[in-house]
Amino acid sequence: MKTLYLVRHAKSEWEHGHIPDIDRPLNARGYRDADAMSKLLKEKKIVPDLIVTSPAVRAITTALIFCRNFHMNPADILIIPDLYESTVKQYTQSVSRIDNKYKHVMLFGHNPVISNFANSLTTSFTEGMPTCAIAGIHFHENKNWADFNSARGELILYDFPKNNHLND
Repeated sequence: MKTLYLVRHAKSEWEHGHIPDIDRPLNARGYRDADAMSKLLKEKKIVPDLIVTSPAVRAITTALIFCRNFHMNPADILIIPDLYESTVKQYTQSVSRIDNKYKHVMLFGHNPVISNFANSLTTSFTEGMPTCAIAGIHFHENKNWADFNSARGELILYDFPKNNHLND
């Protein structure tokens, strides 16, 4: 059995219009939200075996904040170029290549693809994911990530900063 946690990167900075999109950093709210959401997961004893992220600065930074709060080695973060400016098919292919030794994987990505990906994995999730939202999907039938192409899972977690009054 496998569990996939999808995390949309935290709020990013738009003031520096001259910076290429891939290099946009988090803003102050993004740092706060990533710190708070990762601490909430840790309190619930939700800590992944592997963190996977898009190569975009805002996604990597969000992943690093979660990694720090989970007391994981940041050198173990897997950066997958196909998770930036991609499709649901590319997300699916990326997940299907994950080593089977990992049972609980946390993937950091971008909208609208990460929301569409979550929607494709379970019928109980039809939301658009706001920044720093987390959707946890458990796959009862899947023993191998390689079989992920046809996987359908059960939504076991959906949370986001405003749900926890972090931005009030």
